[in-house]
Amino acid sequence: MSRVQNRGMDAAEYDLMDAVEDRMWWYRAMHGHALRALAGLPEHARILDAGCGTGGFLAKLRGAYPGAELFGLEYAEAAAFRAASKAGAHVAAGTINALPFPDAQFDAVVSLDVLCHDAVQEAAALAEFRRVLRPGGRLVLNLPAHEWLRSAHDRRVHTARRYDRARATAVLAEAGFEQAAPRHWNSLLLPLMVVQRKVLRRDEDAASDVAPFPPWLDASLFSVCRLEAALLGAGLRFPAGGSLLATATRPLDPARP
Repeated sequence: MSRVQNRGMDAAEYDLMDAVEDRMWWYRAMHGHALRALAGLPEHARILDAGCGTGGFLAKLRGAYPGAELFGLEYAEAAAFRAASKAGAHVAAGTINALPFPDAQFDAVVSLDVLCHDAVQEAAALAEFRRVLRPGGRLVLNLPAHEWLRSAHDRRVHTARRYDRARATAVLAEAGFEQAAPRHWNSLLLPLMVVQRKVLRRDEDAASDVAPFPPWLDASLFSVCRLEAALLGAGLRFPAGGSLLATATRPLDPARP
């Protein structure tokens, strides 16, 4: 699953996202992981969702942090408008390659399945995330995992890069972050994901995986994700998974801009 940072993205993908991101099992699981990664922020934190799509995660943030000052950035103006309406946040239209925010503005920057997109300049975007974070501020990224999982879904949503833990750790260190901690999730369902992408939808023209699911199936898949989240919370780490959730911090060293 992915959000969009590309001029050529089919508007229908935004429509699908807008329709399902508050209830589809995958979005609910991803949002839960991201919220847990933000635990402990100040009550009135300033949080940026960089590449916020149609605002599903911003709306979850509004519920979890009612006193926070929430900001979003999205490339597509129509999606940015939807996000602002959905979440009651300050949402700008623009690119994560050049964030329209001053230095050291945010306690946390979240970017969920955006760094991977073909319009994103990876090094520039990570430098921008570091720039707008306050010293000691927290970065939370969700990234698609494993190049061998590349499929028609990636072509539909313009995924240019899939990551493993070593690469995620390396690019965060190169960008000047510390305490990088990438971990896999969507691991228990990985065999089903492989069948879906490599067998059932191996055709290059297949649709993306963003779609409404029958309620019984959606509930079943989300139950597996809840079990997995509990195992991760207990300290278990999986060697593979459909996604990587990576956290890091901007160092406190004032000598480096």
